[in-house]
Amino acid sequence: MNKTIGIFNQLALIFFVFGFGGAHAQPIIDKQIQYIIPFPAGGESDIVARIQADIAIKKYNQPMIVINRSGAGGAMVWSQLNTYPADGTNIIGVNIPHTILQPLQEGIQYKTADINAIYYYHFTPDALMVSADSPYKTFQDFVAAAKKNPGKLTLAGSAQFSANHMATERFNKLAGIKVEYVPFKGTGDLVSSLIGMHVSGAMGYLPLAIQQKGKVRTLAIATEKRHPALPDVPTFKELGLNWVDGAYRGVAMPKSTPLALQEKMSDFIGKLNADPEAKKRLEDMGFVVVDIPVNKIPAFMKEKTPLAMEDAKNA
Repeated sequence: MNKTIGIFNQLALIFFVFGFGGAHAQPIIDKQIQYIIPFPAGGESDIVARIQADIAIKKYNQPMIVINRSGAGGAMVWSQLNTYPADGTNIIGVNIPHTILQPLQEGIQYKTADINAIYYYHFTPDALMVSADSPYKTFQDFVAAAKKNPGKLTLAGSAQFSANHMATERFNKLAGIKVEYVPFKGTGDLVSSLIGMHVSGAMGYLPLAIQQKGKVRTLAIATEKRHPALPDVPTFKELGLNWVDGAYRGVAMPKSTPLALQEKMSDFIGKLNADPEAKKRLEDMGFVVVDIPVNKIPAFMKEKTPLAMEDAKNA
């Protein structure tokens, strides 16, 4: 009897490892996927891409390598997006409102219509931060100082015509103040300047506020309700500003990629995004998970484009 049970247990183990495991380890393509992030390592886009790549190999046996190619606030890579091989091996990180507003600048070598997004997976809420050593202890302190000294206070952010830039202009408009926006190339330089008080504060994102907790003081966040990781930080809505927004992130593929491959990749990124492990890791860090597959992107862009353009009028 014991021998029979032992054999049964061994067979069950073999089935679990090879049968059940194999059913959940099907790669989307038989080649390594290059996941190109147009920002430096360590920023929000990079962090999420590496979580996705980790889930891809662990649960789907799909090799995925993250490659950072930063330059011009993302514009360098986005201008080259449609030159990459269209064989399904290349996906490129994209951000909104960046890809809506950057083309408004002189010298930008791409148009919004060139960005062939196939999935948007989260947004990062705006967050107003100051150094932990800053004299501004509250949102009210910062606004009062800005009103007393128009144009003298500065807020750091990542790139021109980015979500950080537009959030700063929205802050100016809603709070009735005038602070100057200071663009940085990446999150690392921004954080150093913020902590070192080379700027009055920063208009960044909630994940950065959580990551740098203790080194920075977060004065307000652009969410519907307070975040569990920062329970003492009020929302802009609590403070009287009708503001729930941030940067949306997703992936694009070259336009010439066959539609079937685009849909297949959109479905795959959706699976990575819905994975319980990935979702928990992202939400704990302050990312708000969304599900916008390729077939819903035209309507999504139709909704977001006029909002971004309205913010740009004040820039």
